[in-house]
Amino acid sequence: MSLSEAEVQSARGAWEKIYVDAEDNGTAVLVRMFTEHPDTKSYFAHFKGMDSAEEMKQSDQVRGHGKKVFSAINDMVQHLDNSEAFLGIVTPLGKKHATQLKIDPKNFRIICDIILQLMEEKFGGDCKASFEKVTNEICTHLNSIYKEEGW
Repeated sequence: MSLSEAEVQSARGAWEKIYVDAEDNGTAVLVRMFTEHPDTKSYFAHFKGMDSAEEMKQSDQVRGHGKKVFSAINDMVQHLDNSEAFLGIVTPLGKKHATQLKIDPKNFRIICDIILQLMEEKFGGDCKASFEKVTNEICTHLNSIYKEEGW
């Protein structure tokens, strides 16, 4: 892990701001992803028929998955200072998305970029800057796992 202790603490502080409302913010991230990148909905059979952002915001499935995404990232953030534990979370997640769910790895960068945009909109550029290295670490590790799985 290439984050200093100060960067870890700063990233955790930034993450806490957005994670405090994990369901709504996770939903906002997914709705933006599905709206700006409609092809990403193709991986979710139960989201395909939802065309309006409002419909997606109200959907229990979208809200549940948004919270699940934020919970997974929260687990990673809690282990930024422990590479073994961090990889213990990222590796099975990456393998599942690569082998079982067959999710294109570019979608992880999309979702991370949207999280950074939302952080900047809600809490300013410093918050975004504090978390950027984390999203890069997550995407780098996920891409490595995908390569190991033959993508």
